[in-house]
Amino acid sequence: METIPLLKEKFFIVTRGKSWKGFYRGCIGRMESETQRGELMGLLYSGGSNAGAPKKGGVVRKEDTYPLSRHQAQLLFFISSVNKRLELLCNPQLFSAICELTVDDLVVVKHRKGHQPGVVKNLMQIGKKENKEDLQMLGFEVEFVDNAPALLSKKPAHMPLFSAADIIQVVPSYSIPLGLNSNPGQHGGTNKKVLRIKSMPILRSHGLKKEKRTEQRSSINTSCAPLEVGSMVEVVSDTGVTVYGVVRWLGVLEGKTSEWAGLELDYDVNGCSDGTYKGQRFFTCKISRALFVPVTKCNPDSRFVCSSTASDIDSQAEIPPVPPYVDSEEYVAPIAESEVMSLLVGRMKGIQGHINSCYLDATLFSLFSSSVTLDNICRWPADTVQPIASTLRKIVNRLRRQGFVPAASVMNFRNHLGCDTFRTDEKDPEEFITILFQKVLGIEPLLKLRSRSESYQGAYTFQIFLEKEQMAQIPTVQQLMDTSCLSSDVKFEEMPSCLIVQMPRFGNKFKMFSHIIPSMELDIADLLYNSPRQCFICGELAEHECLQCLPDQKLHPGRIKQYCTTCNTQVHRHPSRLGHSPKPLAVPAEVAAASPAARHTLQLFAVLCIHTSHYVAFVKYGSDPHSWLFFDSMADRCGDDQRGYNIPEIRACPELGDFLSMSEEEQARANPSCAPELVRRLLCDSYMFLYQKPAMTLSSTNHQGP
Repeated sequence: METIPLLKEKFFIVTRGKSWKGFYRGCIGRMESETQRGELMGLLYSGGSNAGAPKKGGVVRKEDTYPLSRHQAQLLFFISSVNKRLELLCNPQLFSAICELTVDDLVVVKHRKGHQPGVVKNLMQIGKKENKEDLQMLGFEVEFVDNAPALLSKKPAHMPLFSAADIIQVVPSYSIPLGLNSNPGQHGGTNKKVLRIKSMPILRSHGLKKEKRTEQRSSINTSCAPLEVGSMVEVVSDTGVTVYGVVRWLGVLEGKTSEWAGLELDYDVNGCSDGTYKGQRFFTCKISRALFVPVTKCNPDSRFVCSSTASDIDSQAEIPPVPPYVDSEEYVAPIAESEVMSLLVGRMKGIQGHINSCYLDATLFSLFSSSVTLDNICRWPADTVQPIASTLRKIVNRLRRQGFVPAASVMNFRNHLGCDTFRTDEKDPEEFITILFQKVLGIEPLLKLRSRSESYQGAYTFQIFLEKEQMAQIPTVQQLMDTSCLSSDVKFEEMPSCLIVQMPRFGNKFKMFSHIIPSMELDIADLLYNSPRQCFICGELAEHECLQCLPDQKLHPGRIKQYCTTCNTQVHRHPSRLGHSPKPLAVPAEVAAASPAARHTLQLFAVLCIHTSHYVAFVKYGSDPHSWLFFDSMADRCGDDQRGYNIPEIRACPELGDFLSMSEEEQARANPSCAPELVRRLLCDSYMFLYQKPAMTLSSTNHQGP
């Protein structure tokens, strides 16, 4: 195997895969050479009495690794749990801050007494270094700041040693209260061989520069933005420790008179819940992360400067390091249900937004993250794909392999679309979907619609058209589909593999219904042209259908009513239905009257939502009813509009499965305003519902060719 020698020493951590010829997920290695195929040959560092000496390694794919500096590798090496190493690596803000820690910086660490604030006193190198290839571990000596007896004692207290994984919060040294000084002196050692060093290597991060921190801290305007769901806030506890979190719920709790906020904290805190308060659920998060406090206790997160003071900052917000990715042109399957939580959930996950790209980000994530229906477009041979389709496939492959696509990749795709408005302006998802399937992928229309028995026309999305008076106050998608098709006299020529339904709303503000209930399963058997249908009453072959019977309270309102000849006559003898005008159905001549009509259903796999011109997505990633994700390509932002970048976020939302598993009657009775935040957002802001045929993919014969 021909290899390319590396000129200087490089470290890495394996981020994917269970085993790679000597390497495993979460292990740390040093690159020796790189093969022509893009594989890394290197040495492995493992635990034991001689932990710092590299062992005989093996081979690992470059795209399954993340590069590390020696300082980063030493910090991660001291973390014994490989899962905790990867968890810290997935939090670039915290990891960058830990790598930049200096003496006298204030941190919050996990300790047997809970979360304790302390001051970094030393960085410890642990283990021998007999050869230049050896890798010493790095840990932090931390002195607790609330340990008053120790400060007054003549005998110096022993300072515990912590790994980077034990640090859950970093506070710059200027934030330490005045007068908090520890007595100098010798401290007890450890059983491990350590070397105390004075200086700490600096890892560039998007944090604020040290020399400007004090000035910036004093200039922060705590009233720069109103508090709302999604706001980043801080709360000072009774013990004086500041906790940070994101507002997930706002409202008045039972027994309270003022407004309270439900916060999802950045880390676990003893006594906190998983989003419940006195047995009632308001949102969902990890256990010990939900804190409910009066709104008056919340202040804007002081770690982020408001845009009004951004002009005073001359340092540009730096984009956190992105794992390298080399596209091998190989097929990458949709993300398996068992891998979704570890690969996708978190900040800096999904597709990073940039310059009004949320409509495109949300659509691509919905279509390609885990859906199998449109999977065949990623299987085309590389030599048959046009450059723009190849660019799209690289985005899809990177999303499925690494769980994150940087904004630069999406901007490259937008530039390939060739229209200035796609590069800078926000467009509607239906316009983008049409361009995507028709121009980029060369796929024939997903839908064949027949209107008023005329020849069918092709379409990529289905727009709901109806009068508000025809529907209940909170309709289901099934009811909207049935009513729209009947009132417009539109039928499907054939069963579609993918059905994208656009809700009756216009522009960014007007929507016909305040809330819409998703139908997990969409039955379109009664919407197929020239297809046998069952009588609504007796189940025999239907020969008539009646639009006026649709809202009838005595006949299951909202469901299509089709009847055999006998039932049609009897139903319309009722005085309230004498004015109805049932229409005859086109019945295939070869179908026997007693033949049971087959049901044709589609399953919901994604929902696009819009609120104040911003698009987000809900995606079902597995068979479990609770397997739902929420994706926002611009959930947060670091830096100002000119020099910052957007932070995408993916959250698990199993609470959506709880709601959708309820019966239609229970859903109709439920008060949407009392639902958890993400459930309420879906019901209120839904824009497009995406359905697919169970266990089906688009046929390759449906492809016209690039």
